[in-house]
Amino acid sequence: MPDLPKKKVGIVSCSGEELPEGTVTRLAALKVLEQLRPADTVTICLPLFLAGGEGDRAFAKFYPTIAIDGCDRRCAARGTEMYSAKPAGSIVVTELVAERGLGKPEGKRHLNEAGLQAVDATAGQVAGLVDELLQKHWDRTTGAVEGNAALPVIQEPVQATCSCGSGIPVQEVVVGGQEVTLIALPLIFQQLHAAGKPAAPETTGELLETVRIYNPIPPGEDEAYAAALAREYAAFCGKQGAAG
Repeated sequence: MPDLPKKKVGIVSCSGEELPEGTVTRLAALKVLEQLRPADTVTICLPLFLAGGEGDRAFAKFYPTIAIDGCDRRCAARGTEMYSAKPAGSIVVTELVAERGLGKPEGKRHLNEAGLQAVDATAGQVAGLVDELLQKHWDRTTGAVEGNAALPVIQEPVQATCSCGSGIPVQEVVVGGQEVTLIALPLIFQQLHAAGKPAAPETTGELLETVRIYNPIPPGEDEAYAAALAREYAAFCGKQGAAG
């Protein structure tokens, strides 16, 4: 099985600047990324994601994401679902403010007190969702993961990292006349080749099942995917031989 990066949660926040709630989403995301859960999260740049950023889209397909939107237009959540997969978690600041009975956020560059409270509330809810998605259960009394006091609730602050540098490689493959993006395929090819697996029919079944772990294969298309993978792996092995 490919040695993929540690599982993390992608945080994608609203990029709207016309509303104070948009500022709340970005500050809340930064608080989670840099203070509350820096070891467990990366940022997804929404404009780059929508523009076709390969690294961001690959990350969102492979790992869970949390969308933080300022209003009920849900641009971050809808954009993530349109180009990758439905977010595992979604928070709307206007709804959270209403639920918590907080005051209305004001100010775009400098938030008022209600806006700062909304930042804290939003960041706290996002951090809780991160824990749930990574199946971490925090003991609020000890301030640590249950059974592991080495993992604090507030982790060591770091600079937020971007999902485009997550190290998840992808490859475009033509399957049945249509181009599809397969996550982790370059790593799968590398590890099969390193294990001495030849480009032969006996390898194709293993290749198909390994690819299926990281990519959805539509029902009834196993044969088409197997043919495409066999072709691509043969080409990969040929290049390795030529390079050697």
